[in-house]
Amino acid sequence: MFIIHTRRLVDEQMDRLANGYSAYAETNELTRLMQREINKRNLPVILDQTESGCWFIPEKPAQTH
Repeated sequence: MFIIHTRRLVDEQMDRLANGYSAYAETNELTRLMQREINKRNLPVILDQTESGCWFIPEKPAQTH
């Protein structure tokens, strides 16, 4: 059986967000840690919480013409 460290999961998901991709957290613990890291980095994200987990979707800056 493999043990996946929560910190490693948070780091991987935060890398995805920083590169403009959505990230997903299945557990409340992972969601809490990701929210804490997002607040530290001041990343603008949309949070979509469902019964099965939580999606973090990076906000795209408004384009001006």
